[in-house]
Amino acid sequence: MTIHLPHGFSRTVGVVSLFVLLLSGCAQDQYQRRADVMKDHVENFYGHLKANRVGAAVHENEQIELMADQMADTVKKRGQMGGTAQVEREFALMKTAREASAQNWMALGQYFTLKHQPDRARASYQRVIDTYTNLTERAYREQAARALRDLDIVSSPSLDPTR
Repeated sequence: MTIHLPHGFSRTVGVVSLFVLLLSGCAQDQYQRRADVMKDHVENFYGHLKANRVGAAVHENEQIELMADQMADTVKKRGQMGGTAQVEREFALMKTAREASAQNWMALGQYFTLKHQPDRARASYQRVIDTYTNLTERAYREQAARALRDLDIVSSPSLDPTR
């Protein structure tokens, strides 16, 4: 059986890769290292999904979320002390991590939909709605809400008694 990765995979890796490239020319080593770690987590996430290792994929995504939370703390602390250039880089990396993890939860929902596991898909989409509550993450919440409605279409029992 062949597993096809969701179309968002290349977009997610592309966004993270672009960010890594931007950081490589102008950022200190600490930002580059963290961007590389985040890129590795994204690639590992999709590698695990492709190999049907859902638990490992979820763990990778949780690591990305943890990185984003740590960066948010750093942004808050440095924002209070000043140092706008560092805060801007940290904020950009945090935003990229949150976007990547939201896209990964959406991909996980798509994965479960393809595997005919609607309850798990619903949980994945609901995770996006519940977790990504910032104003800038509205598009992810809306996408998840649409996916939940679409899931009802895909997973509804057939009215045809012969099916």
